[in-house]
Amino acid sequence: MKAKMTRVPVREQDPKVRATNFDEVCYGYNAEEAQAEAARCINCKNPRCVTHCPVSIKIPQFIEQVKLGNFAEAARIIAEDNSLPAVCGRVCPQESQCEGVCILGIKGEPVAIGKLERFVADWSRKNGIKCAEKAPSNGIKVAIVGSGPAGLACASDLAKLGYEVTIFEVLHKAGGVLQYGIPEFRLPKEEVVEAEIDNVRALGVKIETNVVVGRTITIDQLFDKENFKAVFIGSGAGLPKFMGIPGENLNGVFSANEFLTRSNLMGAYSGETDTPIYTGTKVAVVGGGNVAMDAARTALRLGAVTTIVYRRTEKELPARVEEVHHAKEEGIDFRMLTNPVEILGNEKGWVTGLKCIQMELGEPDDSGRRRPVPIPDSEFDIEADVVIMALGTSPNPLIANTTTGLETDRYGCIVADDLGATSRTGVFAGGDAVTGAATVILAMGAGRKAAAAIDEYLKK
Repeated sequence: MKAKMTRVPVREQDPKVRATNFDEVCYGYNAEEAQAEAARCINCKNPRCVTHCPVSIKIPQFIEQVKLGNFAEAARIIAEDNSLPAVCGRVCPQESQCEGVCILGIKGEPVAIGKLERFVADWSRKNGIKCAEKAPSNGIKVAIVGSGPAGLACASDLAKLGYEVTIFEVLHKAGGVLQYGIPEFRLPKEEVVEAEIDNVRALGVKIETNVVVGRTITIDQLFDKENFKAVFIGSGAGLPKFMGIPGENLNGVFSANEFLTRSNLMGAYSGETDTPIYTGTKVAVVGGGNVAMDAARTALRLGAVTTIVYRRTEKELPARVEEVHHAKEEGIDFRMLTNPVEILGNEKGWVTGLKCIQMELGEPDDSGRRRPVPIPDSEFDIEADVVIMALGTSPNPLIANTTTGLETDRYGCIVADDLGATSRTGVFAGGDAVTGAATVILAMGAGRKAAAAIDEYLKK
């Protein structure tokens, strides 16, 4: 039993080397390592890992097949519930979901479920295993707005049920946040994202890019002119938030959304495109979530000395522990209990630094985390020529403003019930468009629930 308490370590690039390139940080398991890790699973009678997976993957069953070396069967089991396994194996916060409730984690380390899922998905891709099967068409058209995780998951499940599904994507590439938000060193685009989207297409899903729903075509027109019988809105949350402090209009201030889109979607990180990206020599990233880590680690790789500024302590950081660990290994400086009050600039209108104030933690706020409180007379400056705001995002109001009868809340999020039904008959929604910025896997879970609800609605 002792050997089962420690997981098989996963190989990674050396921190000093990877800090200078955009190659994937984690190498993943090979077959021998995967089978050894799978053998740690004790196959619980009550597998809490499954109930804590937002898309309900049959985790013990696929791990058992990995242990036996039946990798193709493991892939088939995963594909029943997850259309993006290579993505999820890389970016899901397993430590707070499936792995967080693993029995082995009580006295030792939980089974590396995410790394095993990634291994199976990567092995399947490299060995040409195709799990996607196109179902006979029932002739009923369903429209999906947005090709991010929620839209792709919803589209996949509906296609498997025989619906004629078309995804409308505003950008020139499908994938949503998988394309524009997550850096290459965490999620390779051509090798992983494009391949998994192709698997969705193989189910018969059509994807139309460069379509701005609310401008190119409206939700009403999808029903009235294009004869779609239901619509799922999975348009994400791409509208960046700022602090509203002096100096945010200076040259050198970016939202993390813009900075990462330039690098990831437009390929500015490679130096082989015409898309400009400016990092200066010293970058301050404001925020403590995964997006802040992505922006900081990208700026570092582009040659800047990088500092993360966060108003709480490391314990309260919302980013994944793995991402914080990697950022520290790579040499990123963390300034905790620090909050900007002004962005400083020169007479030419360019950023020169951040004026900050030291914080201390008070009573818990609505999020359950202790509220940061300013310490009087503790202001100080941080030198920087670029400031990146990674403070979260909200949904773009375009769809809500052009769709009659679609209710939103005070944050601009579409109001939907637990199954994705909105105030507008036949219109469903899920993912970040409903919850605000969250995780890939939660968006996928919402997409799957909505697919089942759409199927139920159309059968009435």
